[in-house]
Amino acid sequence: MIVLTVPALCELAWVLSYRYRFQRPDIAEAIRVLAAGDNVVVEAGTLAAGLGMLEAGGDFADAVIAHQGREAGADTFVSFDKTAVALLTTAGESARLLG
Repeated sequence: MIVLTVPALCELAWVLSYRYRFQRPDIAEAIRVLAAGDNVVVEAGTLAAGLGMLEAGGDFADAVIAHQGREAGADTFVSFDKTAVALLTTAGESARLLG
């Protein structure tokens, strides 16, 4: 069995984007293929949140942070990232821009 942890998924998305210059749809597809393995375990809700944000033009890690915050009981996602706040707000989530 292989467990894809949240930090590992965030790091993978970052490396594919910034080191290898993959486009967001290609990053989402690579993560989907990896997570679909018969012997792979991943947090489904977190994965879905990250992939949804990628496909909407945002950052995987921002979505993961927002998702896990909601799961822990937070009311509002707060960030310096204008894109993340805009995408989450558009999706009906409570998000606020700092600065």
